[in-house]
Amino acid sequence: MSQSVESKVVARIYGHGRGWAFSPIDFQDLGRVDMALMRLTENGRIRRVIRGIYDYPRFSDLLQQNLSPDIHQVAMAIARKFGWRIQPDGTSAMNLIGLTTQVPSQFMFTSDGPDRKYKIDKTSLEFRHTALKEIGFRIPESGIIVHALKVVGQDRISPETIDKIRSWLPEDKRSKVLKDTDRVTGWVFAAIQKICKESQHG
Repeated sequence: MSQSVESKVVARIYGHGRGWAFSPIDFQDLGRVDMALMRLTENGRIRRVIRGIYDYPRFSDLLQQNLSPDIHQVAMAIARKFGWRIQPDGTSAMNLIGLTTQVPSQFMFTSDGPDRKYKIDKTSLEFRHTALKEIGFRIPESGIIVHALKVVGQDRISPETIDKIRSWLPEDKRSKVLKDTDRVTGWVFAAIQKICKESQHG
């Protein structure tokens, strides 16, 4: 029986792909999965990031080693675990997309949960309680893009900015993000239209 549960856990993890972060809450429909996660951690198939949060590590063929956890994935896993709604602040949104070359030591998310701070390797992940604005997005990528564009600013959005965000946003999510953001500020939505519609650029 436990082997059956473990195989279902593995199938779900592999289905999300490398980089996915999760907690036992993501498998609650399968019953108790603590032992399965412990075994998978011990045999190196998954990694314990912090207490109660794991990931399926991304692997670098160049470096021949696992990469650091995906901070956005870890943040979303924590949010799902505690039932929070979260949104990256503008600077963190830019870092998640790769619009800045600075390697951040801290990522900040606003949250409708309590103030919390975690240490992920050498990176600080902080959740700050606030009344969330523009939280009505159904897709996490929507909020990240909107916040990043606002930090960049209307007058500084270049074709390179559009290309960078487009390459970050998976193709299968572009039409969903376009629909998800149709009520945001006019110039922000105009930029998102360019990002999501291949024919308009490049």
